Amino acid sequence: MNEDVEPQSGHAGPPPGAPVKRLRFRLPDLPQVRQFAEDGARDAGMPEESIGDFVIAVNEVATNAVTHGADQAVLRTWVSSGDLVVEVHDEGTWKPGPMPGAVGGMGLWVARLLSSDLTLRVGDGGSTVIMRFPGK
Repeated sequence: MNEDVEPQSGHAGPPPGAPVKRLRFRLPDLPQVRQFAEDGARDAGMPEESIGDFVIAVNEVATNAVTHGADQAVLRTWVSSGDLVVEVHDEGTWKPGPMPGAVGGMGLWVARLLSSDLTLRVGDGGSTVIMRFPGK
């Protein structure tokens, strides 16, 4: 996992001209987030056997955003070099991960295991998690 303490301007966004799908959500909207992720994975040509893990990773990060970050967040997806890229941004303040012996707080860890790359950027503007998943 890559971690930037202060987000870099213009860093890791969608390639110029790439179609970007966007969803603003709150905690009660998590079922819609999962459906949005599933539909986006299929539209991007992700293999069917990979979609379940993809949805789990997106759900973990989205849930963190609206339970530990801010009351609403934004999910964006796009395709880059054949991979499906997911960005979840909230305007909350970053808090450290789980303490030893914790029974929860493993969302980023799970998402990191399921994605091919995960970058976390935190700063005064909030928290952003960017995940990359193999596409077609």
